[in-house]
Amino acid sequence: MAPDRRTFLADAALDVLADEGIRGLTHRAVDRRAALPTGTTSAYFRTRAALLTALVTRLVQLDQAELRDTVEELPALRTTGEVVDGLALLARRRLTGEGRRRSLARHACAVESVRDPELRAILLPRENPGREALRRFLAAHGVPDVEARAHTLLTCFDGLVFDRLVNGGDVPREALELLVAAAARRVPPPDAGPASGAARG
Repeated sequence: MAPDRRTFLADAALDVLADEGIRGLTHRAVDRRAALPTGTTSAYFRTRAALLTALVTRLVQLDQAELRDTVEELPALRTTGEVVDGLALLARRRLTGEGRRRSLARHACAVESVRDPELRAILLPRENPGREALRRFLAAHGVPDVEARAHTLLTCFDGLVFDRLVNGGDVPREALELLVAAAARRVPPPDAGPASGAARG
């Protein structure tokens, strides 16, 4: 089914943002990208703020769909290796093809949201099967602060993707393995004291 006109224009705006950056995002540029008469975009989104809000809302919809698809292609994410496989698949999707274009747009929107609370609210992390599967994995490994660990892991993952987005190449699997291992590491009890001599070797 063809997208409605607002969705079609939001997708065109995403393309403009990915190709031309935030300064290139204008109503006229979206009209050109959508191959529609001048004035069409402004008829649907009267202000640039309205256009940007529609773009970010559409971006979140596409991201959520991508996360659902990624989890559906994977096992239950019970082992460290399975979680690393899932993150590696998501990284590839975010660094190639349409996923790369969305990544470029996403980071531009994130910077813009620093000065725009409405955009920031739309971009806040949402519940999705991937986040829930990660929390289950961490809980099964006995970490005491599952929510904080999941947030830190995903934030670091985003940083690795951003680095490759800027500098090229794939996210190294070794980096993902270290990230997941650190997130799943149990915190020793407060009375454990320093490591024993045997542990220190």
